[in-house]
Amino acid sequence: MANTTLSGRFLWLELMTTDTKSAAGFYSKLIGWKTKVWDQNPAYTMFTAKGRPMAGLMALPEPGAPLTWVTYIGTPNVDETARQAETLGGKVLKKREDIPTIGRFAIIKDPQGAMFATFTPLPSASPSGPSDATPAVGDFSWHELATTDWRAALAFYKNLFGWEETDSMDMGPEMGTYQMYGWKGLTLGGMMNKPRQSPGPPAWLPYIKVADAKTAAPTITKLGGRIMHGPSEVPGGSWIVMGSDLQGAAFAVHSAKPSPKKREARKAKPARRAAAKPARKTKPPKKKKKKTKKKKKKPAAKKKRRG
Repeated sequence: MANTTLSGRFLWLELMTTDTKSAAGFYSKLIGWKTKVWDQNPAYTMFTAKGRPMAGLMALPEPGAPLTWVTYIGTPNVDETARQAETLGGKVLKKREDIPTIGRFAIIKDPQGAMFATFTPLPSASPSGPSDATPAVGDFSWHELATTDWRAALAFYKNLFGWEETDSMDMGPEMGTYQMYGWKGLTLGGMMNKPRQSPGPPAWLPYIKVADAKTAAPTITKLGGRIMHGPSEVPGGSWIVMGSDLQGAAFAVHSAKPSPKKREARKAKPARRAAAKPARKTKPPKKKKKKTKKKKKKPAAKKKRRG
């Protein structure tokens, strides 16, 4: 396949879990996704939004398999990418395999230990939307790697997929640098060294776009999930929440900074309510004025009768 525009794109995400029914209910209520059994395999469920496939859901393929969201990154040739990953210090966990009518994939562990999949879709299954389209609510909007050596990890992925550094920010002496990366001028996510107290091995964390991350936080706990961080505002005005679902798979939600028009509309609503309240309060004083006028007229009328 010669479609080089696939290289480095995040094409698919798939949740491998211990209870697919519970996970389906959790994300459907939190994100608003619907679920649909894949017609080619009844054991595989698709999360959908407005009829569009968003992600996959399946039971753990074997005992001991990690309970996680698997990130699928596009490549023109899975076989070549898998071989290159091994020469760069990675390890192929699942050898190249074909998915009938869909494409070919392999599961790889990077040199620091984070797992991901590389994927070459068939022409009929290739993404049709523009690669630089702004993520909508329900889309995966950010892809974050928490690792033990972000500089080495970035070098690995740059060699495999052609990613490049974009912006970066200093998160302090304990957290260090948060390095953002991109593809063909588009920022895709960030990389950082995981905190020492953070459990588990290096891993990719998917961010799902929601209307409001701040209101999503109590919904996560109400549904039985756990908040690991947030809600917190990040540079640029967006809000994020990191959490885990009922089975323990880590995920994050993200909401964009409100547009100026939306902020103005929110500010205008209290102003209208504030203006309405004094109008209601002015009614009692008017009644008092009418009463005082009547009292003044009575003496005047008596004088005319006397005259």
